[in-house]
Amino acid sequence: MERIDDLQLKGLKIIQNPQGFCFGIDAVLLANHVKLKPKDRVVDLGTGTGIIPLLLAGKSRTCSFQGLELQAPVWDMAKRSVALNHLEHRIEMIQGDIKAVGEIFPKSIYDVVTANPPYMHKDGLINPGDAKGISRHEVACGLEDVIRGAATLLRTHGRFYMVHRPNRLVDIMYYMRRWDLEPKELTMIQPKKGKAPNLLIIEGKKGAKKELKIKEPLIIYEEDGSYTKKALALYHQENLER
Repeated sequence: MERIDDLQLKGLKIIQNPQGFCFGIDAVLLANHVKLKPKDRVVDLGTGTGIIPLLLAGKSRTCSFQGLELQAPVWDMAKRSVALNHLEHRIEMIQGDIKAVGEIFPKSIYDVVTANPPYMHKDGLINPGDAKGISRHEVACGLEDVIRGAATLLRTHGRFYMVHRPNRLVDIMYYMRRWDLEPKELTMIQPKKGKAPNLLIIEGKKGAKKELKIKEPLIIYEEDGSYTKKALALYHQENLER
């Protein structure tokens, strides 16, 4: 059964189905790490219910966004969320396959591509029609498909932002270099102080020089389970446009 959730950002709301796959903190963290410039053209690959374009639209004034989603029911929810927030003039939701981005979008013109892809390797027991399975496992697309798709869409020096798991870091670096998306910044996300990172956010730049900056890890929770000041400050950024 669908529900409407408040994003606690400028009155924005999102339509989700708890029986499917609802967005998590990883999508919120990714959206709040993206650096936007005025009038940037942005594509979110595997947009799900559209959480990343919605958050980015709420934190920018002039950028335009497109979201690509394979699953028709999920794409439909994303499209209705855009209409619910009266953002049709800034956000367009498109149904399609990441592996065919070059046939869906113009090539080499976008300023920013974002992705919160499936983290887990394909499992032979996953039902290809299961929305949660497709969202969590590399059933419909793999890591290289996502990175290749981003490289196809970005202009020279366009920026790629992705959230993923630390255990895939070697694969991420390999595929980014292979497709000319030079890793530029890496942030490890720790659930609590002293705990091993369970997420990472990486920024790459198409055709850039080789130099990687390792940023200070972001710790999400205090020992009592409340959010840290840095996590709260990141979420409550009013404007990502620079």
